[in-house]
Formats: sequence, structure tokens, C-alpha cells
Amino acid sequence: MTSFGQSTDRFSSMPWRDPEDDTLRLECGVFGVFGARDASAIAALGLHALQHRGQEACGIAAFDGQRFHTERHMGHVGDAFTGADLVQRLPGHMAIGHTRYSTAGGSGIRNVQPMFADLETGGLALAHNGNLTNFLTLRERLVQEGAIFQSTSDSEVILHLIARSRKARIVDRFIDAIGQIEGGYALVAITNKKMIGVRDPLGIRPLVLGDLDGKPVLASETCALDMIGARFVRDVEHGEMVVISDTGVKSLRPFAAPAARPCVFEYVYFARPDSVVNGRSVYEVRKRMGRRLAIETGVEADVVVPVPDSGVPAAIGYAAESGLPFDLGIIRNHYVGRTFIQPTQGVRELGVRMKHSPNRAVLEGKRVILIDDSIVRGTTSLKIVRMVREAGAKEVHLRSASPPIKWPDFYGIDMPEREQLLAATKSLEEMAKFLEVDSLGFLSVEGLYEALDCAPRDPAAPQFTDHYFTGDYPTRLTDREIAEGRNDQAEKQLSLLSA
Repeated sequence: MTSFGQSTDRFSSMPWRDPEDDTLRLECGVFGVFGARDASAIAALGLHALQHRGQEACGIAAFDGQRFHTERHMGHVGDAFTGADLVQRLPGHMAIGHTRYSTAGGSGIRNVQPMFADLETGGLALAHNGNLTNFLTLRERLVQEGAIFQSTSDSEVILHLIARSRKARIVDRFIDAIGQIEGGYALVAITNKKMIGVRDPLGIRPLVLGDLDGKPVLASETCALDMIGARFVRDVEHGEMVVISDTGVKSLRPFAAPAARPCVFEYVYFARPDSVVNGRSVYEVRKRMGRRLAIETGVEADVVVPVPDSGVPAAIGYAAESGLPFDLGIIRNHYVGRTFIQPTQGVRELGVRMKHSPNRAVLEGKRVILIDDSIVRGTTSLKIVRMVREAGAKEVHLRSASPPIKWPDFYGIDMPEREQLLAATKSLEEMAKFLEVDSLGFLSVEGLYEALDCAPRDPAAPQFTDHYFTGDYPTRLTDREIAEGRNDQAEKQLSLLSA
């Protein structure tokens, strides 16, 4: 979810980030359950499984037939939604939940979801995963029309659009609102009588439908269904709205949807390895990515070492294809919190060792192939390479299980601007020198598509959203175009509104 007001450029969709932080983050997970006893407890379990999609804040909204009950907290699900009184605090037969990661400047309880509003048609709670690429344009228009915003989240724009619709039925109001937004999104909402799920027309952000003993469930990933013992029914399709009520699950197609283009980074990094995304096992795809990487970038070495945890499946595949031994040369500390104080540059330089420690017994005297899922700025990669060398590695060959990241994202991934991306500013040789490695290699775009077990990439109609590698954005970037002066008509409209 985009945050408004952090950057000095009012149309910048990528607020400031800590330059020492080289981790890609997805900005949310959503969950919903309908018609179930103790719905809020089920939602809390589902959110536990989706914690990896957002670790800054979480929330649950439940409806008991008379009233809506909401709780929103900063921090992890396990800290926020515990205790035997959870169901008493959040009673109801339907509930939705949300895990959130925000960009810097967008944190704070007012931006935590689900968001709730009392509308003319009744209460509405909404949870959103993704990013609206025309958020700022819509927000400015709504403000000019008199709307009062309580948050800086693009999710609140959707609430305002629903509230201002002249349609009589809540489902029609939803359709009216969705027709005005652009970008990648998966929405889950509850009203007094219904649970509604919506996936963007290209299916960029994931959403699945499950069944818990006859009770419908919506979730960002199948791992959340596994957590609560629910059966996977199917993916919510691109451009589809599912309306769940006491009469069952109804599928609507409010708009003509083009061919699906799901986000390929779900397979590279974001989804949990045990999830199945758009019919593909994430774990198996990542292993095949490692195999392709070995074929394309093989080098003589003694051991294959993953950067834990996201590099593990690809390293397993690389080792299997190359015939080299796989070993844990880096050990991850799973008990590192986000509140650690780093008062000086010297202490910050040691920060990587809080998360990763070298296993000298594996590394010393070895030619090491280091496998990571991706390389963004390269700052963290450089620290890990230095750490591996200090542990006695004779050679370090760094391999990325994804193609070079050259373009920023605007659909829900907190990714730096292009000038901050290592592969966008340096050649392969320059990157290798910067990272202090003996060799550097990336999986090709063609290899990635082969690992996905699909046809070669069609440049005229790509099967996936892959702009971070190719620069081929699947939708309009209205806010961005205004910022760069390319959308003259929209800019003129904004000028008139601001006059």
C-alpha cells in the first residue's frame, strides 16, 4: 500500500528507505472466513501463516450479526492476537484479517488494516494487498471534492469511492469503485451480510478460495489454508469478484479482463515455499530455478551454500544439477527483532551478523558458490560476501536465482528507484567488482520462464508481470506519468482541481 506525504515529490510512489536495508518486502497479506464459529480465532491462525507478507502491523475485523468489532496493532500477529479472550474481544461468525508492511513514513496505527467505515448501506471492513498506481490522482480528486482522510493509505481511497457511489447495492458500489482504480490488488471485505473478494484484472496479486468444513475462506496464499485445515478450492481468477453469503459463493465478472499476468516475484521470493501459487508449487519452481542457474552459470567449485532462508530451494536445485555438495555455510538467527538500536556506523556494519553467521567448518579453504534469491542494491550481498571470505573461503562465486533487477515496482513491492538498483547502474563486471566476488551470475529471463514450466516469454503478451527484469509494466502508471510529465491530460485535470 502506497503511503502519502513522505517524499518531497508529491507523486513519488517510492518513499525513502534505509540505504543499509537491502531486503525486498511485499506490502501485505489478507485473510477472510465466512459463517464459522470463532471466526476471529481462525483469522488469527490464518494471519500467522501470512506473517511473512507483512511484519510491521496486523489487524482483524469481525461481525457478530449486530456489530462490527475491530482490533489493529503494531507488531506481529503472535504478540497482538493471543489470549483466551480473543473470541470474546472479537466475536462473530465472519472475520477478515490483514498483515502489513509499510514503506518508511507510512507506519502508524492509523494506517493499519482492516479499515472500517459506516456507510449508508451498513458497515464495511476492508483489507487490501497491493498498490494502486493512480492512488495519488484519486486521492487529490477526492480531497478537492470534500473527502476527509483519516489515514495515508491507498486502501482508504477505495472506501471513499465505495461510499460516494450512487449505486443502491453494496456489490454494485464495489464494482463502481473498482472501475476507477488501477494497479495490482487483492481485496477482502465484509459487510453486514456478505464477504467479498476481488482480484485485479491481471491477477498481479494473489488470492485463493478455500473451504473449511463448508465455510468459505479467502487468503493470499494456500499456506494459510493449510494452517487452519481448510481445503483449497481454486484461485480467485484475474478480474473476478466473489460474493459470499448464506446462499453460497457467487462469481461475478464486472469487467472484461485481459490475459492474466500474475507477479512472478511471488515465485522468486515472496510466497512461502509450501504455498501453491496459480497452480504451481513455489518450492518446486525455486528448485528448478536453481537447476537452470547451474546450467547457465556453472563454475568449478567445492560447495553450494544458500543465503538463508529464501535461497535454500534454489541452492538445492543448483547442487543437484551441478553435482556439487549442498551445505549450510551460513546460519540464520531467527530471533532478531526490528527494534535493535544501531547508533553508529561501526555497529550498523555488524548488523548483518545479527541475522547471518558464517559456518567456518563448511567455508574455510573452499571455493564457495553462494546462492541468493535476488540482488537489489547489493549492500547486504557485499556484507555476506565479506563475512564468507573472513570465515576462510578461498573463492566466492555469487549466483542470483532471479534475473537482474533493473526496474522499480509499483504494485505492492517496496523496491527502490532505478538509480538505486545495482543491475540498473552497473555492468556485470562492475557489479562483480562492487560485490568483491570472483564471479557473478544471474538466471536469465528465459531460464526463469522455463523454471515456471511454461512457454517461452512472449514479448507481445508476457505471461507474467516481470517488469522488474524487463521494464515491461503491465498497467498504466498514472501517478508516475504525472510526476514525469508524460500524462498531459491527467496533469491538466489535476491543475484544474488545484486551481
